[in-house]
Amino acid sequence: MKVLSIAWVNLRRVTRDRTGLFFLVALPLMLVFIIGASFGGATTPLLGVVGDAGALRAEPALRVKDFPDEAALRAAVEHGEVSAGLVRANEDTPRMLVRPDRTGQQLRMLVTTTLTREANRSAAGDFVASHTGLDQATALSVVDSIRVEPVEVRTGTTGEALFPQGFSGFDLGAANQLVLFTFLNALTTSAALVESRALGVTRRMLATPTPARVVVAGEALGRVAIALLQGLIVLVGSALLFGVRWGDPLGAAALLGAFALVSGGAGLLVGSLCRTQQQSTGAGILLGLSLAAFGGCMVPIEFFSPALHTVAFTTPHGWAADGFAALTRRGGDLLTVAPHLGVLLGFAVVLFVLGAWRLRRAVTA
Repeated sequence: MKVLSIAWVNLRRVTRDRTGLFFLVALPLMLVFIIGASFGGATTPLLGVVGDAGALRAEPALRVKDFPDEAALRAAVEHGEVSAGLVRANEDTPRMLVRPDRTGQQLRMLVTTTLTREANRSAAGDFVASHTGLDQATALSVVDSIRVEPVEVRTGTTGEALFPQGFSGFDLGAANQLVLFTFLNALTTSAALVESRALGVTRRMLATPTPARVVVAGEALGRVAIALLQGLIVLVGSALLFGVRWGDPLGAAALLGAFALVSGGAGLLVGSLCRTQQQSTGAGILLGLSLAAFGGCMVPIEFFSPALHTVAFTTPHGWAADGFAALTRRGGDLLTVAPHLGVLLGFAVVLFVLGAWRLRRAVTA
C-alpha cells in the first residue's frame, strides 16, 4: 500500500505542474498535428485570384480567394496567407505568383492544367461556332455534350511499399512522438526524485517504519506511471483528434507498457545519479533527444543508412519505433512484435536493477 501511495504522490506532482502539463499533454499533440499537416495532412491549398477565376472555382482540390489588385495578392503570397496567386485581369496573359514550397509548386501545376483545359474548351467552342453558325454559348454546350472515351491509366508498386495505402502523416508522427515524449518526460520529471532527496522527504520516509526497498519500489512505480500516462495521452489523444490508427490493440498496448517500463527505469536511474534538479533536467533532455534521433523518432528508420540502421537497434527507441511501425504500417499483431517486447523488457530489467541499486545507496548513505 505504501508503494502505491508513493507512486501516487509522484503522479500528482507532475499533473499539478502547469509547465509539466504543457510538455505532457499539449506539446506532443501539437507536434503530431504539425507533422501530420506537413506530411500528408488533408488540407486544401488556397489560391488567390485577381480577376476572373473561371473553372478554378469548381476545382475541388483547391480553394479560391479574390483579391482587389496585384499588390494585395503579392503581399498575401509573400506572407504565406495563400499558397499561390493568379493575376487574370482583362485580356492579359494569366500570370502566377508562387511560393517556393512544395504546396505552391503543386498548386502551380494544378492551375496550369485547369487553365489549359479551359482554354482548349474555349478554342473548341470557337471552332464549332465558326463552322456551324451557332452562337458561342450553344457551341460550348455542344462541345460539353461530346463524350471522349477516357484513357485508362494503371499504376502499380514494384516490391513492398514503404508506407501502405491511406497511411497519413498523422499516423507516422503519432508513433514517433509517443516514443520520444514517453521517454523524454520520464527522464525530465526525475527531477522530482532529486528534489525529494534534497528536501529531506526521502529521509523522513525512511524515519518511519518504511523499509528502503518500499521507498525505492514506490519511486520506481511513480516513474513508470508518469511514462504510462504520457504514452496514453498521445495514443488516445491522437486517435480521437486526428484519427490515427494504431493497429492491433493488444500489440499497441503491450508495446506501450513495455516502453513505459523502459522509460520508468531510465528515469529512476537518472534521478538516482544526479545531485541537482538542473543536472537531471539537462541530462534528461540530452539523453531523450539523442536517443530519439538515433532511434528513428525524428526520421523513419527506413531512411537510415545501413550503419545508422544498426545503431538504431542498439537503443530502446529503435525497437519501440519499429514495433509500432510493424503494427501501423505492416499489419502486424501481438506475435509480430513479440521480439520487440522481449528486447524492451530486457532494457527495462537492466535499467531498473541499476536504478534501484543506485537509489538505495543514495537514500541509505
